[in-house]
Amino acid sequence: MLGTPRLLAWAEAATVAALEGALDEGATSVGTRVVLEHLAASAVADVVTVRAELARVDGRRLAFDVVATTPDGSVVGRGTVGRVVVDAGRFTARLAR
Repeated sequence: MLGTPRLLAWAEAATVAALEGALDEGATSVGTRVVLEHLAASAVADVVTVRAELARVDGRRLAFDVVATTPDGSVVGRGTVGRVVVDAGRFTARLAR
């Protein structure tokens, strides 16, 4: 059975993948907010695909719509994931303090 924490991890990973190659050199993004509904159960062998679509940009703030589906089109989960674009070097230096 697909657990909600795994679905959440896949949703966040889908947003990171959606940004691949789109950010400036030295930039990264960090998650800021997640609203996720886990709508249906799925078996261990089920294939679940999670897609993220950039829905809104407000300066450095990004909002993605995410949806998780099975091959037959059944929706397993849906929600929104917020991310903020940051300078990777400054962000990691701040964490090291």
